[in-house]
Amino acid sequence: MSLEQRKKIHPHKYSLWIAMGSITMMFIGFTSAYVVKRSQANWITFDLPMIFWASTAIILTSSVTVQMAVRQFRNRHMQAYKQLITLTALLGIAFAVCQWIGFSQMAHNGLPLNGPASASFIYVIVGVHLLHVLGGVVALMVLFGRAFRTKVLSYSSVPIEVASTYWHFVDILWIYLLIFLSIAR
Repeated sequence: MSLEQRKKIHPHKYSLWIAMGSITMMFIGFTSAYVVKRSQANWITFDLPMIFWASTAIILTSSVTVQMAVRQFRNRHMQAYKQLITLTALLGIAFAVCQWIGFSQMAHNGLPLNGPASASFIYVIVGVHLLHVLGGVVALMVLFGRAFRTKVLSYSSVPIEVASTYWHFVDILWIYLLIFLSIAR
């Protein structure tokens, strides 16, 4: 492999960076619309469900486990990799459950999706983020399936590197959204 070939970014990684840029722009649009809308007189403020904060610990932990999975894969410690990729996927599902519980708490407190604009924004912004997390869980489940095949076809680390980069991205995005929604009430 020549030096020029090694400097090129893998097409899957390049595509991921383009996708993450697009997703970032979408959330910039959401948060900008939130800022504009909250200046209206009928805006209702409320505290976010505490479970949203608890879910942050889950997604932060999952970022650690996915990074450990990458390291274990690169070192060919496949049993540890399998355990860590499984744990990361389970943490992603736990994060999604926490978000759903948060939505249920909001609805129970008189803040349904079709209620005040402030609540609707939370449902849309957090819900779209949740869909991106679930997309990441699907990718992790594909890696899980590949890891538990009896015959390994390839030891390329690109798939786990792409999945972990995306996973860190949705983690950072969640932290941004939670801080934004807490401050910009």
